[in-house]
Amino acid sequence: MLTAVAIDDEPSALQVVQLHAAKVLFLELKASFTNAFEALHYLQQHPVDLLFLDVKMPDISGTELVKCVPKPPMIVFTTAYSEYAVQGFELDAVDYLLKPFSLARFTKACHKALEIKNLKREEVRAIFVKTGYQEEKVLLEEIQYIEADGNYLTFVLPGRRLLTRQTMQEVLQLLPAGQFVRVHRSYIVALGKIDRITRHEIGVAGATIPVGVSFEDQLVFIRRKLSGR
Repeated sequence: MLTAVAIDDEPSALQVVQLHAAKVLFLELKASFTNAFEALHYLQQHPVDLLFLDVKMPDISGTELVKCVPKPPMIVFTTAYSEYAVQGFELDAVDYLLKPFSLARFTKACHKALEIKNLKREEVRAIFVKTGYQEEKVLLEEIQYIEADGNYLTFVLPGRRLLTRQTMQEVLQLLPAGQFVRVHRSYIVALGKIDRITRHEIGVAGATIPVGVSFEDQLVFIRRKLSGR
């Protein structure tokens, strides 16, 4: 089941979304708004899974509104202006519906949102790390940081270190980007384990990890993630 809110300054366009939503069995449209600021207030109090959002509205655009929502839901933009598509997808929109859109096209967008929601439920909680001729299961929540040394990587876990012959790129493909970040050509750190940040170093589980010059922009990302922005 998906919960949703629709926002469009044109009542007739909003009614189309309402009629389509009523025919999608796994979608529950919680509220509809022609006033974007009333919608913003509602979203701050009532989180939903999905937002059907017009782009061009008076006072505040749909793209500007999304940036005002703390922890914004998935977005499906509904608009008569195709030129805003790039802005929409820069905000990781699930879909971009160009008015007038059919029930079939609306339903397809809803299915995409449902698939994304289901995938998030099945987030990876462990990976398998090559150790010699076997692979060992490692829980993501146990990984503090990963250190490279030549052709080998060391997974630093509570009370133990696990050596593997894998490259940084191979391991980065296994790890969820939202939980781990590379800060040096030889180090990957777990965001949830960081306890100190300075200009050129990061503290992780009692260890001091250097931040490479070419990775300094990652500090901005780390600060935003840790502050919940």
